[in-house]
Amino acid sequence: MSKRDDLIAKYAADMKDKLGLSPDLHLLTKVVIGCGPSIYSADAETVAASDPAELERIKNNYLMKKLGLPDGPALMDAINAVVAKYGSANRNKYRAVVYYLLCTHFGKESAYA
Repeated sequence: MSKRDDLIAKYAADMKDKLGLSPDLHLLTKVVIGCGPSIYSADAETVAASDPAELERIKNNYLMKKLGLPDGPALMDAINAVVAKYGSANRNKYRAVVYYLLCTHFGKESAYA
């Protein structure tokens, strides 16, 4: 298996263990590919959920640019809901998992078609 395949398996297991979800592996693979090389860096692979600037970057660069959503309070509400769902006790919030959850939350799977 490639490094990317290993990461996809790790993210899928994380979703199943910590969130009780069985992800769509095809969509998860596309989200991981969309994350680019950032997932190979230990620092960039995770989301700093307590950093308001990081959450703002997710809103601007992922939700608005990638998914094409209009700016509004619903975007930050969704980010906060995903972070809460992941749990504050869970230190490693993987970027690909957060993006996957946001993508499915807004029903924007077509962005990866």
